[in-house]
Amino acid sequence: MSVSPPPKTGRAEQALISRALEIAGRLANEAADVITATAGNDTPPVRPESPFDWVTDVGRTLERHTRRVLAEHFPGIPVYGEEFDAATVGVGEAELRWVVDPVDGTANYVAGVPWCAYSLAMLDERGPVVGVVADPYRAQIYAAARDRGMRANGTPVRLSDSRAPRASIVCTEFTKYGPWHGMDRFIANAAADHVGVRVLGSPALAITQVALGQAVAAVLPSYGEWDVAGALALAVESGANVLDNRGRPAALPHDGLLVAAPGTTDTAFGWWRQAAAEGGAATR
Repeated sequence: MSVSPPPKTGRAEQALISRALEIAGRLANEAADVITATAGNDTPPVRPESPFDWVTDVGRTLERHTRRVLAEHFPGIPVYGEEFDAATVGVGEAELRWVVDPVDGTANYVAGVPWCAYSLAMLDERGPVVGVVADPYRAQIYAAARDRGMRANGTPVRLSDSRAPRASIVCTEFTKYGPWHGMDRFIANAAADHVGVRVLGSPALAITQVALGQAVAAVLPSYGEWDVAGALALAVESGANVLDNRGRPAALPHDGLLVAAPGTTDTAFGWWRQAAAEGGAATR
């Protein structure tokens, strides 16, 4: 079954959103099975361009499958992905589009470290409409649709408005080529407030930890659209705040982002911006 071509306004309609959520969930479940069955056994790249950004045969296979299924069910809506497209898809490339990262956290996946994800999102002119993140090693599928909330294996998730950052966890990630400018200062700033910083190797799961209430914030100065779009849908629908590198609310920032729980946003943004001032441009 396929749906009608997207509306020319570039805004997703409710029937389309429902169908997108269904198909995305199905793809995420399939991908989770493949990832858990092959982790630690896939062939690592011979000469990776970056130690933080690998491409594998399983990643390519999963992305091809995703593209085929989406083309069948959503003809006319383009699909962009980690393995076959340019480094970053910019807003406006297509008013309504899919973005997929078949294995987010590839280095972990190749090594058999149980921390990677499959991420898929539909976006329109306003940002993420539908987002699904598969967390294979915890047997969880996280899904969200605009104005419909977030669910973890079908259970609704909503953040508390009152959690303070002290004695909690904040996530960040390396850039494609290593630590970002000011990263050491950011870690020190958080530690001074009795908050631990974790670099776990998956941008999608870093943001998802905030959406789940397991981390109070995530700072990502560098990423591709497909790395973060699915998880940003989760975060927004769970009640987290999303800011760009100037502290402005944004549905899908493209030059650095902060995702934070209510009650933590100002503090976490302060750590980041102070780090940028003292350690260099945080968005390089």
